[in-house]
Amino acid sequence: MNKKIILAALILGAISIILGAFGAHVLKTLLAIEQLNSFETGVRYLMYHALFLLFVGTSNIILEIEKKIPYYLTLLGTLLFSGSLFLLTTSSITGIDFRFLGPLTPIGGLLLIAAWIWIFAKILKKK
Repeated sequence: MNKKIILAALILGAISIILGAFGAHVLKTLLAIEQLNSFETGVRYLMYHALFLLFVGTSNIILEIEKKIPYYLTLLGTLLFSGSLFLLTTSSITGIDFRFLGPLTPIGGLLLIAAWIWIFAKILKKK
């Protein structure tokens, strides 16, 4: 499980860097400042959670069996949170109306919060 978590963290980190560069070099001329700010928020949270998964995957204080739930919460939360932001902010470029995805952003955020709280609770219980 640790290897799987670390590999996911590395993939999310790489995607974050790629999308950050894409936003800084390509999208800055195509999006309004508010849209670009939202896109950058998605990139930041993607990287934050890549680092979070890297911590989870390399931590010895958390049992391997306890890592499964935050792993899946983080992957799904990141997909919903950052993914919906990426699609919503680029609607003007793609011409596709992604407004129906708007409610997924806070749901993704709640899943990310749940992953952090899960790890907090597991560490707090350690003696």
